[in-house]
Amino acid sequence: MNIIDQIISSYANNKSPYIGEKVTITEHMIQTAMLAEKNNCSSNLICSSLLHDYGHFILENPDDLVSKEKDGKHEDLGYEFLKKYFVKNVVEPIKYHVKAKRYLARDVKYYRILSEASKVSLKLQGGIMDDKQAKEFEVNEFFKSSIKLRKFDEGAKKTGLKIKSINEYKNLLISKLI
Repeated sequence: MNIIDQIISSYANNKSPYIGEKVTITEHMIQTAMLAEKNNCSSNLICSSLLHDYGHFILENPDDLVSKEKDGKHEDLGYEFLKKYFVKNVVEPIKYHVKAKRYLARDVKYYRILSEASKVSLKLQGGIMDDKQAKEFEVNEFFKSSIKLRKFDEGAKKTGLKIKSINEYKNLLISKLI
């Protein structure tokens, strides 16, 4: 099975709830990509948004980690797996989307919009960035795209939303292969 078929199969067959949310991981990632599309983002960022939590498909049981108060480092797992197949501009925002949450959470208004599950994972992921960490992150080449991805990520947890099929993203995925 080639990588595109493997990814599509993962989305089609995974019915796991997104940790602490009322949508599945698949629904969440497709909603994230749809938000990127709605905001007229680049095809690279739409693809990043679609794949940003792919590391959760690799983890045995993401919910189990939260109950044991451990961070599964899904962003690193997803990045390490996907970088073998996809262009840098797709995988780098995936690598940094958790850092983007830690950065954005410095703003009280942003922190308040986080779901309870997202607040729990924030704590497990290192908590809110301090000023030194924030300054270092701000000079990252993928800072802006990581921030955009993170904002779409937080908005992509709606129940009962009509979403696209993963198959509708097949050509996009193919176009971003190395």
